[in-house]
Amino acid sequence: MRSIVIGSDHAGFSLKEELVRFLQGERYDVIDAGTHDSNPIDYPDIARKVGAKLQAGHSRKGILVCGSGVGVSVAANKLRGIRAALCHDTYSAHQGVEHDDMNVLCLGSRVVGAELAKELVSAFLKAVFSGSDRHVRRLSKVQQLEEKPRKESPEESSALATVAGTKTSCPSLLRRYVGQ
Repeated sequence: MRSIVIGSDHAGFSLKEELVRFLQGERYDVIDAGTHDSNPIDYPDIARKVGAKLQAGHSRKGILVCGSGVGVSVAANKLRGIRAALCHDTYSAHQGVEHDDMNVLCLGSRVVGAELAKELVSAFLKAVFSGSDRHVRRLSKVQQLEEKPRKESPEESSALATVAGTKTSCPSLLRRYVGQ
């Protein structure tokens, strides 16, 4: 049986539940990484759970849902080997797999309705990486980004501040909250 990992935060919970039923109807073995109710939960925690399942080989593809889809996409792309993309159209949902070997589809429950979400999921799951030379070359470069640390400017490397009790080196947060 084909398997798929799926997860959502509280904002995406209802759509995730609908997608679980849809996937089960399509005969997928659904690995539900949570959340399991509409109580507030932070989207990075769910992105980490879905990513860990993929990294451990429980499935080759995953789906993440939050309110906009942006948060889970940002969080998932921080995980080694995860290539997540937010899609609102079927072309991007299949092309992202075919050209970029996307392995996580991100959806915004406040942006797409259930029927469009099912179409996006179907396009994503049916798609296969092309393996063409140019796509393999580009994917290799993406993988190198994960392995080789980027050289930071002196300003970036020395900029570490506490914002709302959290250590950060994020330039936009530093400018906003610290005035740098």
